[in-house]
This record gives sequence, C-alpha cells and structure tokens, in this order.
Amino acid sequence: MILASVKMFCRGGLTPRWRLAAARRAPDWQPRRGHRLSPADDELYQKTTLKVLERESPSMMFIDSYTSRGFTVNGDRVVGPCVIIPRAILQWNVGSYQDITEESLVLFRLLEPRIEILVLGIGDKVERLEPGVLKFMRDCGIAVEVQDTPNACATFNFLVSERRVTAAALIPPRAGRALM
Repeated sequence: MILASVKMFCRGGLTPRWRLAAARRAPDWQPRRGHRLSPADDELYQKTTLKVLERESPSMMFIDSYTSRGFTVNGDRVVGPCVIIPRAILQWNVGSYQDITEESLVLFRLLEPRIEILVLGIGDKVERLEPGVLKFMRDCGIAVEVQDTPNACATFNFLVSERRVTAAALIPPRAGRALM
C-alpha cells in the first residue's frame, strides 16, 4: 500500500530509493541530528533563575494619572501646574499657555546635567506659543515638545523609560481623566 502511493508520485512508475527506505522505517523512528531538540533528563527539573542586570532607579519620575486639579507622580499628588525634573517635582507659577514666557522657562536652562528634551503639556489642546520662547530654549540646546497635557504625560513617561534626560512642564487639563 505504501509502495503504491510512492509510485503515484514518481514519473514513469520508477520509485527512487530514498522513498522506499522511508516507507520501510518504523513509525517511531526519528532522524539523527548533531544537536538535541529536547532537554536531557538532568535539565527537566532544574529551577529557572533570572538575574536583573540593572534595576530601575528609585529616582525615576513617572506620571501615574492627571485630573483637572493636578497630577499624581510616583504616588504623590501635586495640585496645579507643575514641573517634573529628574529628581524633583516643583510647583509652576503659570495659569495657562499664555503665561509661558522665557522667564517661566529659565529654570530649565540652569539644570545640570542639561536636559535633552522639555515636554510642555499646555492643557486640553495644543496652542501656539510665541516663537521667541521656543527659540530661547533651542539656543541652549534643549528641544521642546509642545503637546496637550494627556499626550505630554504619555510622552514624558516614554522618554523617562528610555532613560532620556528629560523634564516636563505641565498645566492640568480642564477635563481630567486617569492616564492608562
């Protein structure tokens, strides 16, 4: 029966030798390989261990949530607009995007080590800032990302998780919701 099915696949009715040899093998036969595909007996019951090479720093700041009243950063509640720098949370004395001036951003020029990116969250929707304010920050080598506050929180968390030297200046949105 097996030989008949092998002959059907061959042209002219000639059966190649390798197909006949395969048809005569026992059903539990396995090919021989130079490497093992399954664990050996002594490997089956060993515990799996994991070594963490670099633990997350306790000084990393993550934004847990935001509301119309403020933010929750690493479990700490902050009321009103705030600035998050690598190792501190500060109150920020602005009421809206119109209050963002060179004077309100001068803190970021003074930080050491110098931050790479400043994420500005300016409320419910993205508004245009004065070009002079953005030029002021670019002149000292700080990139500025202007976004609505919900997206700014997510962007800040992403940059911090990549271990980028970043800061956030955030104004709470009018309609607050939890950051997912």
